[in-house]
Amino acid sequence: MVTQLRAARASMNITWGLTRKLIVTALLLSTLAGSALAMGARPPAAGMPAAGFSLTDLYGKAHSLEQYKGKIVLVNFWATWCKPCTSEMPAMQTVYDQLRDKDFVVLAVNELEDEAKVREHIQQYNHTFPVLLDRENQVANQYGVFGLPVSVFIDQQGVVQEYIKGGLLTERKIQEIVSRIQNAAPIKAATLR
Repeated sequence: MVTQLRAARASMNITWGLTRKLIVTALLLSTLAGSALAMGARPPAAGMPAAGFSLTDLYGKAHSLEQYKGKIVLVNFWATWCKPCTSEMPAMQTVYDQLRDKDFVVLAVNELEDEAKVREHIQQYNHTFPVLLDRENQVANQYGVFGLPVSVFIDQQGVVQEYIKGGLLTERKIQEIVSRIQNAAPIKAATLR
């Protein structure tokens, strides 16, 4: 009888040990899978410094966010298959044409698509703003992009002023945001007297 109890206890210990290992393994795998499936960082909030980046355009020219300091920058994450993306691009083009000589720039960041497909799309719709290729999705991840389109307005000092998810950009909306950024009073440091 004692031998049978010891055997039963040993069997329960083995079973419990295996069960614990399975639970721990399952938790680790779910954590790793969640990390792998996550799209990236948290989206930047208004008032945060914009994350720096450098990407090449369709002509192989490098563009860094840093080179546009002093200008209002609209960084738009998009793809050719995204209908809301392509429907808001004409408004971006119109405002870009109106304001590019007034320190406004559009950087259209294409996510993960074939360069030839992107080039064909841009030529078909006669877009003239810089189109950058995020071939490894690194910049989209930096900006917490999950779903397209996403538009980030960055002020002249490199600070995020607006983060818009979804195809909500119209000419009027872009002009209102740019005007608000242009007319914002600069932040002054407190001084002690």
